[in-house]
Amino acid sequence: MLHLRMITPADRTDAVVRIVERTVGTTHLVVLPGAARIPPGDIVMCDVAREAGDELLHELRAIGIAEDGSIAVENIDLSLSARADRAEEEAPGEAADAVLWEQLSEATHEESTLTITYSAFMIIATMIAACGVVLDNAVLIVGAMAVGPEFGPLAGVCTGLVRRAPRQAARSLAALLVGFAAAMVATTCFTLVMDALGLFHEGMLDDPRPNTSFIWQPDPFSFVVALLAGSAGVLSLTSAKSGALVGVAISVTTVPAAANAAVALGYGDFAQMWGSAAQLLVNLSGIMLAGVLTLLGQKLLWRTQRGHWRRTSPRA
Repeated sequence: MLHLRMITPADRTDAVVRIVERTVGTTHLVVLPGAARIPPGDIVMCDVAREAGDELLHELRAIGIAEDGSIAVENIDLSLSARADRAEEEAPGEAADAVLWEQLSEATHEESTLTITYSAFMIIATMIAACGVVLDNAVLIVGAMAVGPEFGPLAGVCTGLVRRAPRQAARSLAALLVGFAAAMVATTCFTLVMDALGLFHEGMLDDPRPNTSFIWQPDPFSFVVALLAGSAGVLSLTSAKSGALVGVAISVTTVPAAANAAVALGYGDFAQMWGSAAQLLVNLSGIMLAGVLTLLGQKLLWRTQRGHWRRTSPRA
């Protein structure tokens, strides 16, 4: 279940109440006239089944509540209510399959904004991966994958394309490209510093590295894994399964490929640099392609389910 708290202009409160009452899957409607001060207006609260949430939010935005008032949405972890149980049973589809597009856009906007914190995570993750590729240490590679924040902008690009929001897609793509560029430049400098300190040397890059050689040697499986990871990552975002997203983060070699390219550039090994760059491009392309297709599939599936429910449900 979701809990909605709205500040509504007084002249639109009745319209909001009517929308809530006619939306199947809503319950626990509360109206507090004149309770809001900034902005002034009434407070309307209700609970709604997740599978009915997107439709309700769309109708509320259509009458300008987001512009002239506010809409706050919270997940309800526990609701002991027979009415809430009935509301979830009446709502079409399953909660796990529902996509809250507004929530998805907000989440990907936050994760795909080019900030100092985002850039710092990218740089640190790439430097950790650089240590991993030089030492042929799989643990460091996995750690770098988990630290890297690149899936946020990737998901932002996918969401922007599916929702036909070019600004969101462009902002996310810019964060992705600038983040990787900054991380690779910083890691190249890091490599030279480590070499000067005697902690890295060129021979370590040329030594056999059975645990990490796949990073600069892309093959068809690289694209297959990227496709699977992209689909799983988007599903984890739309269903709020954060544990699954961690699994996605450690399954693709975006950050390690960028790190190996940076280390190879520092030592002038252009063969490894281009191989790593190709691996990076393959992974990014596969994730974005799978993400877009997954979101389109979810959109079509949900539209089909709702259409079937409207045709067969006596309450539709």
